[in-house]
Amino acid sequence: MSSLPETIWSHESKSPSPKRRKIQSETKLDSDRAHPLTTMEANGSVHEIDEGLYSRQLYVLGHEAMKKMASSNILISGLRGLGVEIAKNVVLGGVKSVTIHDTGNVEWSDLSSQFFVSEHDVGKNRAEVSESHLSELNPYVPVKSHTASLTESFLEQFQVVVLTESSVEEQVRLGEYCHTMGIKFIMAETKGLFGRVFCDFGDDFVVTDANGETPLSAMVSAVTKDSDGVVTCIDDQRHGFETGDYVTFTEVKGMTELNNCQPRQIRVLGPYTFSIGDTSALSEYVRGGIAHQVKMPQTTHFKSMKASMASPDFVISDFAKMERPGVLHVAFEVLDRFRQSHQRLPRPWNEEDTNEFLRLFKEVNEGHPARVEEADEKLLKLFSFVCCGDVCPMQAVIGGISAQEVMKACSGKFQPIHQWFYFDATECLHTDPLSTKPPETTFQSEQQRYQSQIAIFGKDFQDKLARQNYFVVGAGAIGCELLKNLSMMGVSCGGGTVYVTDMDTIEKSNLNRQFLFRPWDVQKVKSDVAAAASKKMNPHFHVVAHQNRVGSETEHVYDDGFFEKLDAVANALDNIDARMYMDRRCVYYRKPLLESGTLGTKGNVQVVIPHLTESYSSSQDPPEKSIPICTLKNFPNAIEHTLQWARDMFEGVFTQPADSAQQYLSDPQRYLERTVKLGGSQPFEELNTLKRALVDERPRLFEDCVNWARKHFEANFNNQIRQLLFNFPPDQLTSSGVPFWSGPKRCPHHVVFDVSIPLHVDYVFAAANLKAEMYGIPQNRDRAAVSSMASAVAVVEFTPRAGVTIHVNDSEAEASSNHGGTDHDDLESVAKSLPSMEQLKGTVIRPLSFEKDDDSNLHMDFIVACSNLRAENYDIPPADKHKSKLIAGRIIPAIATTTSLVVGLVCLEMYKLVQGHDNMETYKNGFVNLALPFFGFSEPISAPKLKFQETEWSLWDRFEVTGEMTLRGFLDYFHVSTVRCSKGSAEERTNALCCLFQKEHQLEITMLSQGVSMLYSFFMPKAKVNERMQMKMSQLVEVVTKKPIPSYVKALVFEICCNDKDGEDVEVPYVRYTLEK
Repeated sequence: MSSLPETIWSHESKSPSPKRRKIQSETKLDSDRAHPLTTMEANGSVHEIDEGLYSRQLYVLGHEAMKKMASSNILISGLRGLGVEIAKNVVLGGVKSVTIHDTGNVEWSDLSSQFFVSEHDVGKNRAEVSESHLSELNPYVPVKSHTASLTESFLEQFQVVVLTESSVEEQVRLGEYCHTMGIKFIMAETKGLFGRVFCDFGDDFVVTDANGETPLSAMVSAVTKDSDGVVTCIDDQRHGFETGDYVTFTEVKGMTELNNCQPRQIRVLGPYTFSIGDTSALSEYVRGGIAHQVKMPQTTHFKSMKASMASPDFVISDFAKMERPGVLHVAFEVLDRFRQSHQRLPRPWNEEDTNEFLRLFKEVNEGHPARVEEADEKLLKLFSFVCCGDVCPMQAVIGGISAQEVMKACSGKFQPIHQWFYFDATECLHTDPLSTKPPETTFQSEQQRYQSQIAIFGKDFQDKLARQNYFVVGAGAIGCELLKNLSMMGVSCGGGTVYVTDMDTIEKSNLNRQFLFRPWDVQKVKSDVAAAASKKMNPHFHVVAHQNRVGSETEHVYDDGFFEKLDAVANALDNIDARMYMDRRCVYYRKPLLESGTLGTKGNVQVVIPHLTESYSSSQDPPEKSIPICTLKNFPNAIEHTLQWARDMFEGVFTQPADSAQQYLSDPQRYLERTVKLGGSQPFEELNTLKRALVDERPRLFEDCVNWARKHFEANFNNQIRQLLFNFPPDQLTSSGVPFWSGPKRCPHHVVFDVSIPLHVDYVFAAANLKAEMYGIPQNRDRAAVSSMASAVAVVEFTPRAGVTIHVNDSEAEASSNHGGTDHDDLESVAKSLPSMEQLKGTVIRPLSFEKDDDSNLHMDFIVACSNLRAENYDIPPADKHKSKLIAGRIIPAIATTTSLVVGLVCLEMYKLVQGHDNMETYKNGFVNLALPFFGFSEPISAPKLKFQETEWSLWDRFEVTGEMTLRGFLDYFHVSTVRCSKGSAEERTNALCCLFQKEHQLEITMLSQGVSMLYSFFMPKAKVNERMQMKMSQLVEVVTKKPIPSYVKALVFEICCNDKDGEDVEVPYVRYTLEK
């Protein structure tokens, strides 16, 4: 995914409208006041964005949107759990300023979700207590508190106003004012397990980019000259456009009028064709061209809150609950009337108040402009029962969504909610809560931090949460949010433990979304800091931090004893391999897994439940399409190709040769023995690489490094291209008469080094300094000095040679490599030319490990220069450092709002797990995209069923064998997990197993393995089989693997292949073989 493009259309300023009244107020924010810390205006320009801090968010929003946000002042009113969640995300996002408002004081009921207040703050103003904590999140965003009532004059200074704790009367009054004055207005609130968001961005709100996706491009092979011209794209990839999209063109030969034309609206005709309107007056098309998708501005019209209450437009949160938004729309209004009448909300699970609420609903609904014809009384009862509750996961969900709407309002980036969004999580309640409702006293508590959560779930459930043992794997963005939520929920706060592990340290780029970290935490261990910060939010939170990578190397830590005491695992990982490893462990130990991930504004949640659902690994995304080798080497046509080529160059020049040299220096004989065993021409190539690193290209002085870099420039951007054009001249035709350089093949040109061109010096400067670092030579960061040295380098004129083979496609290259080999004499000659160990004594050489986020190490400087020079060879538009870092560094775009929402959804699923729900329909897998916005939920997929004989099984099933057996005994006797024969002698046990096996399964084991080691097979030599038959299984494993079984291992896993009674192969579960203590 590449960086998001800056729009070419200008937009109205987000500064206050000239028609607004200029009323002076002592409480008015001084927008020109300098923040105590560095601000975006520090150098007199709000357009200077700290890319080191905001890098991951910039890949989501883009520079233009970030600049607009940096010009926006935001007011957030109401600093309970929801308000502080919104404020946290908005401050992290990087607006100009945030003013937090609350007239009320901290109450005990706030402590279940307001993570910036403590028990000691009860009785203090919420906004004032929260101000300092929010200020720490982002040094570029001034945060100020306001504790007086909101007035219209006070609102004038803000571009966006957010209300979270206002009455309907105040919402309407301030909403009307904001609509009139052109101030973007958002209302958000949660009541128990119900929440809603309302947006009013004015009469004519311009959306510059509705979805945030990278604009598509497609290579053109033909364009018809017609009243509705048809564009045909080359057939190696679908164009991906949709009817209604707009495109423009570049590099079209012949019909040149299309190049950089005004965007044309298209109609898709097929996967490789689309029409672009009248082309009859244009020139004849000859060849080539690229069609580029253009994001066109869209104008959206919003009604004021008052008007929209009477005639609401809904964004659906769950397509299985499409009838609920209308009911909840009226219910929230009724709740406000109830509160006005009783000066309180309905009491938790109180029948009297609920009956009053239902009566009032019927009365209000009857005369409501948005009247509901059929109201779900069960839903309304649940609404009344839990509406006085307050839980952190709901605040995270609604807070993440609302904060993203604030960013949309500031920037015009992404499609806003139009205009009402309702969400509920009633599935979190215990099964059939209305018919099995406990006594009302179960939900009552006073002056304790979980009372708002107890009001929904009851005291017994709170005690159960406190005893939970969880394993949080990862302490990055998702991990930080998880720990915050668990702490607020009271998980592991009374007998249980949350274990969190992460081996990474904190970097500056983490601070933009991993909100438990502060600037002074940079370079500290993530898990330690996150654990301490979450415990500070709730001193009763029992969290233990580890610094381990999860994998086979730490199974002595996360062993049987560790997993057996867990209630569940929550993944907070950023790579597929670790996710799949943890998934396998959870399946083996039969533990629930809460899986989640984000990609920019997209997020997903998956709940894995033993014996009910499929596992995370059961379904996978298709692999990313790889770039053909020949495209990278000789025929690139996109900046992604040149960046991958540059990454490969970095590895091939600064990493792999030094790796080989270190191996050779540590043990020459072993290195040579291993190298000569490689296939094809690899031994010769490997030894030549080693010789270049230790002899031919080994520098002694920094001047040698510059000399090498200058010649490396010549070889790659001049000589190689000239040889390619010698083999395939620009006017060459294929056997079918088509120009060779057409379609995806771009005809290159060589680059002549010029010290006056900055890009050329960039390359030599970075390459020379990296070469010096690799050999322990002092670097020279004086650019002028390096330029002078490069100018003095004598470069031999290159002459293309006949007989050089250049492969046109990967199949040719593969066929050539298969026929290639290594001449033993040539290999011997290279080996003998290597210096002796005596000559290499004291040699310093170390591989450079690519690190994208350190701007001082010159790694990205080399990649950018290398890629853009390659792009210049092929006339490919270059990429700046920001975009290059995204692609070459394989960065995952990220933003705090999505993380907040996704982790909120994860914790709602956690409630269900703790409740012990065994009905899969109550669980929700989710996919969200805040840019659209889109919310999709579905019940998890059942674990697929397999069958042998008449026995059904799934990935959660296995055979259980307890106690030592010989291989012969094992082959004859094992039984399914529901039967245990742990008593009696070994002979009695095996006889019993024999009977069970023969009676129930009638299977013959044909192969038996443990890990990658084959223990038995039907084709194994008879002597070896006989030798192994009398060995105990544990002994056999140690003999075959040549490793002792670690003391922490309580059970072995055996994979078996079996034949049924008819001799046919059947798939069966694995065997868990529990060792004798």
